[in-house]
Amino acid sequence: MEEFLVDTVFIVINIAVFFLLLVALFFMQKKHVSFSKRVFAGLGLGIVFGFILHLIYGTQSDVITTSIDWFNIVGSGYVKLLQMVVMPLVFISIVGAFTRLKVTKNIGKISFLVIGLLLFTTGISAAIGIGSTLGFGLDGVQLTEGEAEAARNAELQEKVVSVEGLTIPQQILQMIPNNPFADLTGARPTSTIAVVIFAAFIGVAYLGVKRKEPESAEFFAKLVDSIYSIVMRVVTLVLRLTPYGIFALMTKVAATSNYEAIAKLGTFVIASYVALILMFVVHLLLILFAKLSPVHYVKKALPTLTFAFTSRSSAGTLPLNIKTQTKDLGVSEGIANFAGPFSLTIGQNGCAGIYPAMLAVMVAPTVGIDPTSPSFIITLIIVVMISSFGVAGVGGGATFASLIVLSVMNLPIEIVGLLISVEPLIDMGRTALNVSGSMTTGVLTSRIVGEFDENVYTRKEIVEA
Repeated sequence: MEEFLVDTVFIVINIAVFFLLLVALFFMQKKHVSFSKRVFAGLGLGIVFGFILHLIYGTQSDVITTSIDWFNIVGSGYVKLLQMVVMPLVFISIVGAFTRLKVTKNIGKISFLVIGLLLFTTGISAAIGIGSTLGFGLDGVQLTEGEAEAARNAELQEKVVSVEGLTIPQQILQMIPNNPFADLTGARPTSTIAVVIFAAFIGVAYLGVKRKEPESAEFFAKLVDSIYSIVMRVVTLVLRLTPYGIFALMTKVAATSNYEAIAKLGTFVIASYVALILMFVVHLLLILFAKLSPVHYVKKALPTLTFAFTSRSSAGTLPLNIKTQTKDLGVSEGIANFAGPFSLTIGQNGCAGIYPAMLAVMVAPTVGIDPTSPSFIITLIIVVMISSFGVAGVGGGATFASLIVLSVMNLPIEIVGLLISVEPLIDMGRTALNVSGSMTTGVLTSRIVGEFDENVYTRKEIVEA
């Protein structure tokens, strides 16, 4: 009883400190401190506060568990609010892209460029992942299985049933919607791309009606614009909570991370982040190739990438992604509304590119395959690119992508479960890279088709949410 009372006192103290730090962020907002500075303040406060909690209580104490439950009201609650608007935003963004005249004139070219760039960068990211794994000499044989890893692999055996044995045509077939209303609820792993396909059909139908019944099409376009305005207003209301959400999410990560396990798998973590950083440099080189300043891109994109890093959700970052593309990077609304939603399901450079490629190279020697063989490397890159279709843009998307790639390549899936202890840490970087790939695709596509506002791109200020 006495121990329970002591724990309760510590929990109350933790919650009180957490609340005071939230109040500090609120006062920064009242003092009109810029949005990006408040985001980074939330990130810094979360790291410091979380690490202090970790040092005092460890990761397994009831005090930490209960405290984090309360912190999750802010952190997980914020992510849930963002996820709440994802499906409506994906649907209305794609349909709205078709109803905007400037975009409809280039609709085929824009679609080809967006999908092509996403797949192209995924192929590059796979090659970088392969190179990093070989360069660091990573080998799946060296990994050991503990209780947590064994439980994770048992869970994966159930998941792999849904993808194992499916041919690539069958996997593509799973992406086609048969009940779009169910997919709007996110009922399947491929629901997001199903909603994208359904919205594209609505958009194409609109173009047909526009030619034959312009009055009906005009009414529909006005209706779509009205709904889009309402959805974006909801998005704006949620985005204002970003500094608080990042603070809570980062507190949880810093307080609950297994630093001992991270140290044991340190080489894999380092190799992963080397690959992620190299691919981000590729994004910057593509920006430079388009005759734009990479420095401006980094400054404008950093708050959004920071949220992606802490939330580990590409889908949850979609509202910020579209806002950054249109308000800060000069991308036209129509193209941003293509690049953002499409990137949730196609060509995620981190989750669907680097990570599955690294695991495949690590596990190949265990079944007698030479991972340095050109035929293996080329096949793996192609499989990664094709398998990147339909990857869910939420935490766990990389696991789904890895299961598909390893199954298609006839490689053991157990390696996915053996890395569970460092999965959250690596997933943070993967998600940020996914979102960077999406925004880079939007900028490049907008630049190529001539729907790019360079004045917005070069402007120093970041538009407030």
